[in-house]
Amino acid sequence: GQAMQRAVPVGAGAMASLIGPKTDVALAEEAAKAGSELGVCVVANDNNHGNVVISGDKIAVDRAIEKAKELGARAIPLNVSAPFHCPLMQPAADAMAAALASAGLIQPKAPVVANVTARPVHDPETIRRLLVEQVTGRVRWRESVEWLAGEGGVTRFAEAGAGKVLSGMAKRIAPDAEATPLNTPADLEAFAKSL
Repeated sequence: GQAMQRAVPVGAGAMASLIGPKTDVALAEEAAKAGSELGVCVVANDNNHGNVVISGDKIAVDRAIEKAKELGARAIPLNVSAPFHCPLMQPAADAMAAALASAGLIQPKAPVVANVTARPVHDPETIRRLLVEQVTGRVRWRESVEWLAGEGGVTRFAEAGAGKVLSGMAKRIAPDAEATPLNTPADLEAFAKSL
């Protein structure tokens, strides 16, 4: 509530990754609650068991880090340009809404699994709304991959881009699925041939 009411520069915040075998969403929420006593602090990314990210005002995130350590997690401050996926990003969400207002969206051929709901969506207007919500909302990656590998029936994940972080997280969440990072033209060619 109060976080949405005040004008805060988007860059005036911090993020931290809480890691370790005891780390889950419940631990991160407890740490974020302690941080919230000093300012905005929320769970921003539920990556997988053992890796949850918090975001908010720097002073609040620092307090949440202290609490997370008390609860048995390790905490790594992240070098980010803004406190992503928290209420402090509302100015960016407003800009996203304005940019998407006139964008022509059509129904996708395959469902989009929205990171704020961890569920498939087909309707263009719902997709438009959820794209805006994702700017300030929690990234529910773990739940998204669980849905894809479960009810969604996905047995093969492909990560397009630099690195293999998402592939690694997908394998930890859905160990029976294949996860392939595609970083080079050769990777893409080999993947295309395997289809």
